[in-house]
Amino acid sequence: MKTVYSLCFLLTSFLSFSQTDSTEVLEDYSNYGEPEGVKRYATQKVLNQTPQKIISFGYEYNGEFHMPGIRISESLSTFEDRHVNQVNAFKAQLNIPVVATNKIIWQLGANYWGSQFQIENPGSNTFAKQLNQSSLISAGLNTTIFKPLNETNFLIFQASADVNGLFNEQAKMTSNALTLSATGIYGWKKSEKNMIGAGIARTYRAGRLIYVPVLLWNKTFNDTWGMELLLPAKGFIRYNINTSNMIQAGFELEGNQFSMPIPGTQRDLFYIQRGEFKPRIMWDKKITGFLWFSAQVGLRYNYRFDVMNKYDGKEDADRYFTSKLGNPLYFNFSLNLVSP
Repeated sequence: MKTVYSLCFLLTSFLSFSQTDSTEVLEDYSNYGEPEGVKRYATQKVLNQTPQKIISFGYEYNGEFHMPGIRISESLSTFEDRHVNQVNAFKAQLNIPVVATNKIIWQLGANYWGSQFQIENPGSNTFAKQLNQSSLISAGLNTTIFKPLNETNFLIFQASADVNGLFNEQAKMTSNALTLSATGIYGWKKSEKNMIGAGIARTYRAGRLIYVPVLLWNKTFNDTWGMELLLPAKGFIRYNINTSNMIQAGFELEGNQFSMPIPGTQRDLFYIQRGEFKPRIMWDKKITGFLWFSAQVGLRYNYRFDVMNKYDGKEDADRYFTSKLGNPLYFNFSLNLVSP
């Protein structure tokens, strides 16, 4: 229990100075803030942009795929293949505005992602048995600050702290399950239809810690077409049927590093570096008021599934095994309460 309290303290403390690799741009809450003054400030959205989710609950289904090259034991370099019948994932997120004026917007949030692998006949393979019996869980806190400098220029700071792993009675939560991510962007609001920015991110989206340059570009071409990019994390072309009904086509990179014990080994923990590239089509439809329905269909392409024997391991000597997972189709649907 002391470990859990300590971890919660680390999560809360980190949010005061770091940044998340979340790719959402905040809703324009400045309408509820200060009245217009002499100096005007840039807002953080473009016209017809997809609504930002305040509360979201979703389910995702991955079809069957092959899982080759699973190591049998620490002492033997012998490998087995297994078949995954499906992966069921449950996702939730919460985003709450804390400060909302035309000079600054500060938001706090929480997220959950739990994946249950259903492995056909895991047998005596300890890795397959562990993965089949318990969910891979990622849960965390995040914060975002949008700071306009004037009518044209702005800053975005984002931070997240996530606890990731396979947890059960034998696998307790420890500080080794914690990952910290951050993004900083400087941008230009060219018009109410065009904003662009550049910066740098510390991220685990590809399953492994990397530092990458980022490009933010949200642009509305006309009443029907637009695009929303935060490269290399995600990018979409948007088609607005109307203001309450829109379709997007694009991609997103998802992932993190998950701690996991493997019984029968000499090490306390191993680390699954899991990254997924998802080309997809999305449909967002207003149901009533601020309640929206969202559906996705696409391909879950395996970007990385490395099991390492070291936290943030990168070298070949740190690798326990690598599995080149098959690439199934997937679908996702969610109910979302969006901002006004």
